[in-house]
Amino acid sequence: MISVEVWSDVACPWCYLGKRRLENAIDGFDGAVSITWKSFQLDPSIPHGEHTPHAEALAKKFNAPPEQIQQMNQRLIDLGAEEGLEYNFDSYIQANTRDAHRVLHMAQGHGLGDAMKDRLLRAQFTEGAVVDDASVLASLAAEVGLDAEAVRAMLATDEYDAAVQADIDEAAALGASGVPFFVFDRAFAVSGAQPTEVFETALQRSKEHAEAAVLEA
Repeated sequence: MISVEVWSDVACPWCYLGKRRLENAIDGFDGAVSITWKSFQLDPSIPHGEHTPHAEALAKKFNAPPEQIQQMNQRLIDLGAEEGLEYNFDSYIQANTRDAHRVLHMAQGHGLGDAMKDRLLRAQFTEGAVVDDASVLASLAAEVGLDAEAVRAMLATDEYDAAVQADIDEAAALGASGVPFFVFDRAFAVSGAQPTEVFETALQRSKEHAEAAVLEA
C-alpha cells in the first residue's frame, strides 16, 4: 500500500486540478494507494464571516487589472475542462477555510475523506458555496454520509482545530510553502498540480522503493 499525503486548501483552484490528476494516475496504477488529505490555509488571516467575490480578492492580492484576472481564470477553466472539472469563478466566494478543514478531518475519521474533499472543492469552485457557513458545511457533509447535526455540534466547538494546525505546522516543517503538495510514502514529493504523468512516475518510484526495501530487509 502506497501512502500519499496531500496538503491542500479548499480555496485553492490548483488543488482541485491536482486532485483530479492524482486520481487519474491512481486509476491507471497497478497497486493499492491510500490518500490522506492534510490541511493548509492559503490565507488564514481572512476573518470568519468575511466573504469576498473571487475577482475582487485576486485583484487586491495581485494588484492586477480585471483583464489579467480574467486571463488567469481562463487558464484554469481550460485546464479544468480537460480533466472534467467545471470552474465557475463568477460565483466563487472567498472565505476562511478553517472550519471546512475541520469537517474534512471529521470525515476522514469516518472513512469519507476523499468524498468530503471532492464535495468541498466542487461546492467552492463550481457552485459558489460559502465554505465558512456552518449550515452549508453540515449540508455538504450530510451529502457524503456524515450526520448533519453531529457536524453542526462539532463546529460549535474547537474540535479538530488542533489537528488542522498540526497539518499546517507539518507542511512548514517539510518545506511546503504552497499547495497542492504531495508526499509519497514519505520518500518522494511532488509540488503543484503537475501533469498526470508526473504522478504516475511518483507512484511507480514509490512502488519500486517499497519493493527494494522489502528485499533489503
